[in-house]
Amino acid sequence: MIILKTEEEIELMRESNRLVGMTLGELSKHIKPGVTTLQLDKIAEEFIRDHGAIPTFLGYGGFPNSICTSVNENVVHGIPNNKPLKEGDIISVDCGATKNGYCGDSAYTFCVGEVDEKIKALLKVTKESLYKGIEQAREDNRIGDIAYAIQSYCESHGYSVVRELVGHGIGREMHEPPEVPNYGRRGTGPLLKCGMCIAIEPMINMGSKNVVFENDGWTVRTKDRKPSAHFEHTIAIHNGKADILSTFEFIEETTHI
Repeated sequence: MIILKTEEEIELMRESNRLVGMTLGELSKHIKPGVTTLQLDKIAEEFIRDHGAIPTFLGYGGFPNSICTSVNENVVHGIPNNKPLKEGDIISVDCGATKNGYCGDSAYTFCVGEVDEKIKALLKVTKESLYKGIEQAREDNRIGDIAYAIQSYCESHGYSVVRELVGHGIGREMHEPPEVPNYGRRGTGPLLKCGMCIAIEPMINMGSKNVVFENDGWTVRTKDRKPSAHFEHTIAIHNGKADILSTFEFIEETTHI
């Protein structure tokens, strides 16, 4: 069942999501060659707890860390480790925080030092596709309108859309109905209503759409090992249109894609 949120609940979710944006902004100051993803994980957990919240991901379904760190061909759900980032890498950081009983969820793909222009183009289009999807997130549209906007934009640039992983509803739980795919047909899927809160998260590959689930039980990578990008916002359908509850403003103070 899709749970519609009240005005008060949306404001509580805005607070949680703003903290996620602040956490990603803090991490952006540290993402450089030589840093390990475990170091980033420690920074994120301390930052979230220092702001009166708890890391949503830590222990979720047995996940061992506070952020997902997916480097290069890893699409999502990468587990932080002791391997240093290298010049030219890209890294998707997915972060969640729970405050006042409500979840925030957002993701951003960062460049590590100087990155190949073709890979930067993938990141740019993926980020733009997120906003194309958000434009369609308005009352009386359907989930398929969001999905079609993302898919058509990315495929028009020669990229492919991951099928096995999707966005989701969000609220007191990190994953609530409905699912929000990044591919689909206009006019299909659940109807969007005021009070719906969803996480829209394009996962876009430079090569084939096919993915592999690694033996660690979490990490998903591209089958052809070509790069993948991932950007995510949590939004509410509010006053008839999309109200972005998460934010990239703290990231964009230090980095630009």
